[in-house]
Amino acid sequence: MKITLLGGGTGGHFYPLIAIARELKNIKNEEHIVQMNITLAGDIYPGEELLRSEEMSFRRVSAGKFRRYFSLLNMLDIFKTLLGIFKEFWHYTTDPPDIIFSKGGYASFPSLVAARLYKIPVIIHESDAVPGIVNKWTARFAERVAIAFPEAVEYFPKEKTALVGNPIRRSLLGGSIEEALDIFNLEEGIPTILILGGSQGAEALNNTVLSALGDLLVSVQIIHQAGPKLYKAVANEAMVILDRLDKNIKNRYHVYPFLYEAELRNAAYISDVIVSRAGAGGIFEIAAWGKPSIIIPLPSSAGDHQRENAYSYARSGACEILEQNNLTTHLFQSHIMKIVDNKEVAEKMKRGAQSFAKIDAAKRVAKEIVRLGTHE
Repeated sequence: MKITLLGGGTGGHFYPLIAIARELKNIKNEEHIVQMNITLAGDIYPGEELLRSEEMSFRRVSAGKFRRYFSLLNMLDIFKTLLGIFKEFWHYTTDPPDIIFSKGGYASFPSLVAARLYKIPVIIHESDAVPGIVNKWTARFAERVAIAFPEAVEYFPKEKTALVGNPIRRSLLGGSIEEALDIFNLEEGIPTILILGGSQGAEALNNTVLSALGDLLVSVQIIHQAGPKLYKAVANEAMVILDRLDKNIKNRYHVYPFLYEAELRNAAYISDVIVSRAGAGGIFEIAAWGKPSIIIPLPSSAGDHQRENAYSYARSGACEILEQNNLTTHLFQSHIMKIVDNKEVAEKMKRGAQSFAKIDAAKRVAKEIVRLGTHE
């Protein structure tokens, strides 16, 4: 069986696809499927070593972005997309997959056009509460539509739409206090705050963390994923701030460009509060961890989807929302300490997170891919 997984160039698409690929391999072993070739296609390229470890191949798709504002680049990208469509037609003429799973996004569009012509079965997944343009178009001919947030159902044909949550990697679950203390060199008995700005970091969030550092470290310790591009600047500024602090608390701040799976699993396990953007991947990982959280939506997200994601999650009682326009140092600190200092508030959020979590999303999607791919 040949399976193509389509997605765009962010961690929000890439990591759910990795989660699904791993579940597909589990099904292959459990059901003794003789051959299963999984190809990741799009404009993302995570690196040869990771692809080899996941037993996946990568195929780059030429695609132009769909900008929702006027830009001369839109004209140029039309030709890039047309070239991508032509290439995908040719590829599917010579080597068609049995089924395509798509996360949507501009990078998936050329492949989906070709898939429609050749009547290749397609399953799509919408991560956000407000769907993207490509997924809304693809839903017309897709065999199945999976959604992460219940609010998205109104945009799709109900008879073929299922609420499954957002696929997460099972390797992010678990962890231990002992491992976390060892990995991050933490103090025992001090509340831990985990700051996640997404795979690329978040500049406004980083700046707020730095401005609050001196006051927060008196009461808590911080693990901060600042993002690969922003890490150096954050680490340098933090060094200046920490040099002015009491030597007993300056070692309570731990900043990283990126947290790999074992690090992220243990950081989440030991954390008392998680601060995060409102990408679907981050929200569903926090829910799976069952942790209280403060969610800060990205104001410039397409269709304001991060804000919609955040409020959908907040309705479960799992988090507090802090709008970026209100992201002052004082408010940031008070939101964190309100949760740290109030066990009742924290427990209510934990219960809300656990009720929202759907840790079997990747497995459910993988089973449906195999079912449709084998024409059962």
